[in-house]
Amino acid sequence: MLFIMWAVMMAGMMLPSAVPVILLIERVTQQRIASHQAYTPTIVFTFGYILAWCFYSVLITLLQYGLHQIDLLTPMMNSAYQSFSALILIAAGVYQFSSFKQNCLKLCRSPFSILNSHWQGSIKGAIMLGLKQGSYCVGCCWLLMMILFVSGVMNIKWILILTLVVIIEKLAPSGSAELISKFLGAALIIFGLSYWW
Repeated sequence: MLFIMWAVMMAGMMLPSAVPVILLIERVTQQRIASHQAYTPTIVFTFGYILAWCFYSVLITLLQYGLHQIDLLTPMMNSAYQSFSALILIAAGVYQFSSFKQNCLKLCRSPFSILNSHWQGSIKGAIMLGLKQGSYCVGCCWLLMMILFVSGVMNIKWILILTLVVIIEKLAPSGSAELISKFLGAALIIFGLSYWW
């Protein structure tokens, strides 16, 4: 049940930010159908994208189970200690500045390179394409999702805030996404440090 909760929540939070790439796949698909070429079914691509977040949901479920076992989370599924909350927030903030995060964000925002290098006109190809795109989004956002351990995993307000943050990061005008990402990182670090005081 915990895995199902995470999987549904991740799909609900991440799909809105994936709409542009899904629409792009659909446009390319329609063009290829019209010219009688092999194509990647959009719904199967979307399934592959969600599958990437399902794999993340497995890992975060196991992590949450472990954190419950060592009493770092309360029965309400949020951090039991301010120091643990601070650690999560600071880690998420520092990650925003990492080259890995920035590379994943760049690839997540610009799917053309994936389409050019990984396009396969088959069901398997569509799943792998979606999985590839989804994996970049997981790499971009996995630590942001852990902030839910601070706010409470089922805190609807924070689920909506994080969804909005992800959408802004991915859809911001070219050139400003990196700045927004780093501003968010600085804010998270400051917010995390405030938990120590």
